[in-house]
Amino acid sequence: MKLVRYGQVGKEKPGLIDADGRLRDLSGVIKDVTPDQLSDKALAKLAKIKTDKLPLVRGKPRMGSPVAHTGKFIAIGLNYADHAAESGMPIPKEPIVFMKTTSCIQGPNDDVMLPKGSKKTDWEVELGVVIGTRARYVSQKDALGYVAGYCTINDVSEREYQLERGGTWDKGKGCDTFGPIGPWLVTRDEVPNPQALSMWLDLNGERMQSGSTKTMIFGVAKLVSYVSQFMTLEPGDIITTGTPPGVGMGIKKNGQPAPVYLKKGDVMTLGIEGLGAQTQKVIPFKLLP
Repeated sequence: MKLVRYGQVGKEKPGLIDADGRLRDLSGVIKDVTPDQLSDKALAKLAKIKTDKLPLVRGKPRMGSPVAHTGKFIAIGLNYADHAAESGMPIPKEPIVFMKTTSCIQGPNDDVMLPKGSKKTDWEVELGVVIGTRARYVSQKDALGYVAGYCTINDVSEREYQLERGGTWDKGKGCDTFGPIGPWLVTRDEVPNPQALSMWLDLNGERMQSGSTKTMIFGVAKLVSYVSQFMTLEPGDIITTGTPPGVGMGIKKNGQPAPVYLKKGDVMTLGIEGLGAQTQKVIPFKLLP
């Protein structure tokens, strides 16, 4: 299944994408795509619904993050060897774990806002892993059984805040609008091998990132198992698993660093095979309500 949440910010309704790519309203079946709807039992119940009996949603409504009430937004750094190289950092011996704030989560096509005074805001297409069952100290062998599904994420990052301001990476990763998620949550039965998904990102129509989850240093099963050794993973938690090369920070010309960062009016388009695409326009800083 491809589960979605659609509608105005704060007023999203649950839906699903049918076999013909049309949006169907699920609000007569469930109130929202909440953590309690992500267990194997709950998803199996939804899978039995005759989608052609669900109301069609007309037009092209805004899409929100496909999961409501995410408790933890966990991120993995430098999880592709070629991205580590372009960042000038060593390949990690263990997964690098940091947190993105849940307040940065937004819909896949909502505008991305430059933080106040930012000069080094960057892009990162990433595979998102949505937890469906509480996970504590799970084995790598069993780890994928705790996953509800997968989604596309743009791990937007302010590099000066992340790398030049001291302390942890978190301050450059959790700014408002820095977590576009979606458009869909694709249940794990439709993604038999999360380590074989192509991924890409364009900036203003120019291909910047092109990669595959097969080149991850630590695969999804390893990451779920690893993170569960340090914190309890709850249904609705999201792990974003790292990015392939091609970020703005790593761009070179004639062998010399020539970084490119986001500016007002830029448009990012990105996607992952089978998980849908996103488009975000970059806007200047403004105080949000």
